[in-house]
Amino acid sequence: MSVARPRDTRIPRRPFLWLATALLFTVPPMVGALAAWVPALFVTTLAAKFWMEPRGIRLRWPVLKVILATATLGAIAASYGSLRGIEPGVSLLVVLMSLKVLEAHTAREFQVMVLVGWVLCLCGFIMSQDLANALALLTAFALIAVALVQFHRGSARGALWPPLRTAGKLIGQALPLIALLFLLFPRISTGFRFPLMDASSASAGFSDELSPGSVTSLANSTEVAFRAEFPDGKIPPRSAMYWRGAIMWDGSGFEWKAPGFPVSLPREAQQTPAAEPIRQRITIEPHQSRWMFALDWPAHAPAGASLAPGNYLWSGRPIRRTRQYEVASYGEIAEKEVHPRELPRFLAVPSSISPRVRELAQSWVVADPNPRAVLKRALEHFQTQGFRYSLAPGAYEENGLDDFLFNRRVGFCEHYAGSFATLMRLAGVPARVVAGYLGGEFNAYGGFFIVRQSDAHAWCEVWLPDAGWQRVDVTGMVAPDRVNLGFQSFLERRAASGEERLPIGQSALTGRMKRWPLVNDVSLAWDSLNYAWDTRVLGFDAEEQQQLFSGMQMGDTRPIALLIRAAMIALAFVALYALWMRWSTRA
Repeated sequence: MSVARPRDTRIPRRPFLWLATALLFTVPPMVGALAAWVPALFVTTLAAKFWMEPRGIRLRWPVLKVILATATLGAIAASYGSLRGIEPGVSLLVVLMSLKVLEAHTAREFQVMVLVGWVLCLCGFIMSQDLANALALLTAFALIAVALVQFHRGSARGALWPPLRTAGKLIGQALPLIALLFLLFPRISTGFRFPLMDASSASAGFSDELSPGSVTSLANSTEVAFRAEFPDGKIPPRSAMYWRGAIMWDGSGFEWKAPGFPVSLPREAQQTPAAEPIRQRITIEPHQSRWMFALDWPAHAPAGASLAPGNYLWSGRPIRRTRQYEVASYGEIAEKEVHPRELPRFLAVPSSISPRVRELAQSWVVADPNPRAVLKRALEHFQTQGFRYSLAPGAYEENGLDDFLFNRRVGFCEHYAGSFATLMRLAGVPARVVAGYLGGEFNAYGGFFIVRQSDAHAWCEVWLPDAGWQRVDVTGMVAPDRVNLGFQSFLERRAASGEERLPIGQSALTGRMKRWPLVNDVSLAWDSLNYAWDTRVLGFDAEEQQQLFSGMQMGDTRPIALLIRAAMIALAFVALYALWMRWSTRA
């Protein structure tokens, strides 16, 4: 009489290897989004499991489990200050998964880990939707499917390729349904961007205040501020790409400040110049403020924004997620007049300005009071008196304006823009400071320009009675290559000649590698893929969906009609697939 052997309920080793590999691909979205110890604990427990399993060691004692769970719960509360929110919730799930890995030893627990692994994939996508993390999570999802296939096949089959091939078939068969639901499932408003995370880590760019060092600090950052397309093919030269961001009205020498909540221009004031417009499609990265960017000079505001006095764009709400908009810019402002009540504000100077600075400005007026003549003499002064452009001009203490103008004569763009606007006001010429970006890197693969934080720039605008507001970039007078070559190329050239040091975190080797054709092409191709992913997939919102249906002439596009249509197509697809499976497996 044979005795039935007890059924082996242990976790098969090969499926667990697949599952552990899959779980490692869920780690990248956690890095930077969760407290550093959470992904570190997760990876450590996975490694420990492979040391423990051959020795039969596992987390056995309930009291120890309770102690570890309580300790980690307290660590999460201490790390985030609360247990509420997406980060503490995901951290709790990751920590519980880590403890489950240490105690798991049965087939049933393996299936539980598979389900939690898929939930981790979803949480990872909510935390970060960029392309690299999406590919990592797609790999994790596929490997979890491989682990499940291997688990049900049993370890006896053992070969590497059969479970991979089967999982690939399953995912391939699901792709048509995925594409169908992506296109037809009704959107309420947004696409697949989830603004659930605290985006305080997003690069903020320049603020509403300009002071020595405020723009210089951004020179170290290669993060993308926005990307710009020119749908009509009208691309201005790089030296003319002044991306208007904020107008600084109130100045005190070097320091300038923009109004906190500017009043939008009335519709009747938003005139259209006679010149040909340059249309731009801009995809701006989240920066937690309301600044929007466009080439000089935008005449109308896109939806959800207003045109503020000074002809710059102001968003109706803080930009906390990637946003795309279209705007048309002109080479001049239609309004040539300044209201008499505004003139005193454009001429105001603080009483703390020294007599020596006042005398310098007055010397230009005494020679010829005509505003154009004053402007010409001021520019000649900066060109002929040995002023230098430098990324590291050093700190300017009290009376820094005097020190800059008469002693050291070295500064970055914010030094030149702020000091020149102050001098113009002292000379009786209305002036203001503009903060924004200059130039950009062209991506030939995607056909768009990449404007980075290091392209941040500040310039001055003066008002001339016969011409209205005119841009004056003193930086272009002192360092023409900064305007013509772009900031990065200009900086690398200066570093090669020994005139300037590269910012912290950059090296000459890195700069040379970026100029290698292969490295540069790969970098631009990857950025183009990221841009397409962000605009075509994550940005496929209700408006994009309606435009697609209008082009396809689908008729009724109400949400309930879209749901019914999607369900009918899905059922038809499943029925055809079932018939095909039945036909292919018949005896």
